Amino acid sequence: MAAQFRVVDTGVRTGRQNIALDRALIEARIAGEIGDTIRFIEFEPCALIGRHQDLAQELNLEACRQRGVQTVRRMTGGGAIYMDRGQLGWALVCDRRVFGKVTLPDITEKICTAIAAGLSKLGVDARFRPRNDIEIEGRKVSGTGGFFDGNILIFQGTVILDIDPAAMMAVLNVPQAKLEKRQLADAGARVTSLKAELGEMPDLAGVKAALLEGLAEVLDIETIAGELTAHEQALADEAYDDEIGTEEFVSEICDPAREAGVMVGQNRARNLTAYLRVDGQRDRRIREVLFVGDVFVTPPRALLDLESQLRGSDLDDVAGKVDAFFADPAISMLGLAPPDFADAVHDAMQVPA
Repeated sequence: MAAQFRVVDTGVRTGRQNIALDRALIEARIAGEIGDTIRFIEFEPCALIGRHQDLAQELNLEACRQRGVQTVRRMTGGGAIYMDRGQLGWALVCDRRVFGKVTLPDITEKICTAIAAGLSKLGVDARFRPRNDIEIEGRKVSGTGGFFDGNILIFQGTVILDIDPAAMMAVLNVPQAKLEKRQLADAGARVTSLKAELGEMPDLAGVKAALLEGLAEVLDIETIAGELTAHEQALADEAYDDEIGTEEFVSEICDPAREAGVMVGQNRARNLTAYLRVDGQRDRRIREVLFVGDVFVTPPRALLDLESQLRGSDLDDVAGKVDAFFADPAISMLGLAPPDFADAVHDAMQVPA
């Protein structure tokens, strides 16, 4: 018998309200108060950064202020994105065992393949592109990301219905390395929209229906229309007031190199940065380290735990400690390997801030 998923459409909200509702659904699912859920999401203009990204590095904050674009920090990893009414968000909050014994990369491929199958029903040739994109003829139409909290998965993404390249380029600071990697003059050349591909603006209800068809067919699930509960909304309001909606949370990582004594190292191939303070004999012992970037690591606390374990370590021991940390089968990464973190730390010793 196919697993059943409740489908809720939560309408148009601000970015921070939407992320707070993500948190609420996760809490309610962990507590067993709701079943597995698919959610459709719409946004007021906002710029969302990944859980481990540097706010000031990823966004043009002055442009955000001038345009009335809200800044938002997601709970999931990944890169910065611009959202407005031209994008449709979607999310799955469910027990990951629905998909069998799978890792984050496995689940990413499964769900992205299902979303691509749904989009293809609209008359485009959408395909999954590792590590976490869905493309039409080499141009991105959907980005995704997710993590596990115990056995509960949140996996979410967007579908670009229409695009405002001027707004996107104004508020996002796209890393030059990423543009050079794809040989693109700007980020707008990397993306497309359903409107551009179809020649007209698609019907929103039709897009949602197609996505549900793709998810049901590829994931072998049954979808059932439902409603958000009052308790879920109350949890969302609490999460918003306590954390997600606060400037402190959004600015939690913001220009770490501005502080005295901070050294900066990069693994440019992985878009990963290490901010480092050292002390001890010959300045070889890590006092503290912060990893920042377009990073997908699960569970959510994994990077914080790695940073904690490396405190007090001699630099010669970093590689071994990182390897030992990621040997834990409960930790999963997407597009990264343990040496990437050690490389960024070692590079910091040669590149003072």
